[in-house]
Amino acid sequence: MNHDVLYLIGLTMIPHIGDVHAKTLLSHFGSAQAVFTARKRELSRLAGIGTVRADCIRSFNAWERVEEELRFVEKYKITVLSQADAAYPQKLLHCPDAPVVLYYRGNADLNTAHIVSLIGTRNNTDYGREITQQILDTLEVEGLLVVSGLAYGIDSIAHRHAVKNKIPTVGVLAHGLDSIYPQANRALAREMMENGGLLTDFMSGTKPDRQNFPRRNRLVAGICDAVVVVETDIRGGSMITAELANTYNKDVFAIPGRVGDSRSAGCNYLILNNKAALIRDGQDIVHMMNWSSNRSAAIVQKTLFPELSPLEALVVDMLRERGQVHIEQLHTVCNDTSSAIAAAILKLELEGIIKSLPGKIYRLV
Repeated sequence: MNHDVLYLIGLTMIPHIGDVHAKTLLSHFGSAQAVFTARKRELSRLAGIGTVRADCIRSFNAWERVEEELRFVEKYKITVLSQADAAYPQKLLHCPDAPVVLYYRGNADLNTAHIVSLIGTRNNTDYGREITQQILDTLEVEGLLVVSGLAYGIDSIAHRHAVKNKIPTVGVLAHGLDSIYPQANRALAREMMENGGLLTDFMSGTKPDRQNFPRRNRLVAGICDAVVVVETDIRGGSMITAELANTYNKDVFAIPGRVGDSRSAGCNYLILNNKAALIRDGQDIVHMMNWSSNRSAAIVQKTLFPELSPLEALVVDMLRERGQVHIEQLHTVCNDTSSAIAAAILKLELEGIIKSLPGKIYRLV
């Protein structure tokens, strides 16, 4: 095991140092070990750290607990992933609050080509169960990984049906890997580790306390290409995950439900407010994500052709450089009239060069 893992775990245990601050420290000092050997004066001068956090770093002395965690991960063959590891979920790296350390027990590729987070209410209806199963039955694409939160309801249905269909599936936990919550899913978790796995950023001994679930939800939202919400009330973990996915510029999809049904109110709200695209089954996801064919190579060639206007070429270059861009960023950089930019975007969409995402965000197809 990399010696720096000890210091990385220690870094995650320091009071008042979250993932964003830890990333700042690692970027400046180059390694977790260097953070602990830095002088207080140098630490406190760093943007966002200050004297309070510098004092917390300098006074950290819980190394026995860190060594205990190392013994735990070695005993149970748990993989500790840092952001520098190739096996770390690369799609998470685009999220500003991506965990400095992840604990993973499983065999699924966390960087497979197509990752879908399938989520929903704990109190699903028969309709929600049938739709979840139908999505997985029709989500026909190579290199698929299904992610969810191993909770009651839609999460469990998604994991269980993925196991049945021999689709790799990973459960993201709101606690340490020394336990399974809810306990009723222990047998399911064991099945998942045969073709999938369990993932968390919590150390062993961490209980599934209420405040841990939003933190878990950010991993569910960030690790994937697309979030699919099957059933949810207007409030709850699934709505938090969908909102986070939008802030991370992920594709968000939702299954529409009956007006007046509380367990579809959240999905209907997301669709109505353009925070999620309406889908009916897995084939809609494949189509809208452009996973159905090898058109991408042809489209890349298309972008090399000289028929693009200067404004269209500028939009394409910006998207190629940044990945996904909000309409306001296009207005700022392109420095043209709104109508001219809208016309350029429309033409590029019609030609299959760019794609519109919820929230007026665009990306190259």
